[in-house]
Amino acid sequence: MENRIYSKMFNWLFIGLLITFISGYSLSLNETLLMNILSIGVFPIIIVELIIAFAMGFFIKKLSPLMTKIFYIIYSITTGVTFGTIFLAYRMDSIITIFLVAALLFGLLAFYGYKTKKDITKIGTLLFVALLASLIVSVLNVFIFKSSGLEFGLSLLIIIVFLGYVAYDMNNIKYLVNELDEDKAAVYGAFQLYLDFINIFIRLLELFGKRND
Repeated sequence: MENRIYSKMFNWLFIGLLITFISGYSLSLNETLLMNILSIGVFPIIIVELIIAFAMGFFIKKLSPLMTKIFYIIYSITTGVTFGTIFLAYRMDSIITIFLVAALLFGLLAFYGYKTKKDITKIGTLLFVALLASLIVSVLNVFIFKSSGLEFGLSLLIIIVFLGYVAYDMNNIKYLVNELDEDKAAVYGAFQLYLDFINIFIRLLELFGKRND
């Protein structure tokens, strides 16, 4: 049963990433449409993503399996809108290279989270505190410190935190199946891993990606 859930979870992870990258690339081919969508502002996109993340995080037990899948797909499409700007800003060869690096790092930590016999759920609080602190300092750096060195260090820290979340979320799926039905656990697990991968990819791209001239 455990292997079946992991298989479903990675299928949904693949679906989510595929939706995001295809929608982002498609929008980048129609720059006028992309700019029209973004002219509405990034706040509606952020609000939609926050609502879905909040619903998935706090009301997952009450959501139906169908609604869980719908939320996940909507989130993937919404993220694809912001990815349209990534395809415009960065060289395609750089995007592909960073994607492969992110996939390799993700795979290593996912494998560890899957194989370890240790209960690593306790690191969840530590990861959350580290992420929250890094985000607060990032905001302060934008408005007060304005240090490129600090920005680089914070980006590295956030990458490390989300790599830790990959192992944590992979390990945590073993316990989710005791609280959620199989399909819902698989989609929710995929959603968590999707967030981990996207954040690792974006941070790596910001640090090492080559922009279009």
